[in-house]
Amino acid sequence: MPLTLKTFAQKFVETPDEVATFLRTIDPALAAEAGAGITDGVGTIYQSSVKRTGGIVKTEILLDLTGLSSATTVLDIIGIGASPAHLGQVTAAQNGTIIGGTMRCLEVPASLDDIDLYSAPEATGVFEALVTSLTQRVLITSGAAWTLGLVRPFSGWPAANEYLYLANGVADTADPFTAGRFLIELFGYDA
Repeated sequence: MPLTLKTFAQKFVETPDEVATFLRTIDPALAAEAGAGITDGVGTIYQSSVKRTGGIVKTEILLDLTGLSSATTVLDIIGIGASPAHLGQVTAAQNGTIIGGTMRCLEVPASLDDIDLYSAPEATGVFEALVTSLTQRVLITSGAAWTLGLVRPFSGWPAANEYLYLANGVADTADPFTAGRFLIELFGYDA
């Protein structure tokens, strides 16, 4: 029997869990997008995508740091202004249970080039605040300059409902980034 629009719709009325699963596959973004401390950067590019294939969930964040600023102290949050400077929230419902991830350099940063990645349950971290003032978890400690094409794996992963933050890997002069593009990928599964 061919599947018609009517039988397709009836199937979903009978199985609301399948509707929820289907709708999650077409929702292309994080549960909470980046804070204004990221998106208010002039020239900054921020895009996120969540893709489901079977029970595998892949989340991608594309970020151009242009218009954001490095901070002065090691472990200070990178961003701009006084608004939250997180890269979005990772939730189990939207992103699956995270079991790994990577960060890839698509363009070498011009300003600070030793950049770390953290997660924390708080959405309140702002530019130049210490990421360690949050209940943070280390995802990537760069330990050296990012170079073109370099991929660093996560050493830990965010728990459900945590927000992602970039932080200075070393002390620096607070100055704007004029270059620096990254692709952050998180890999999870539907639990």
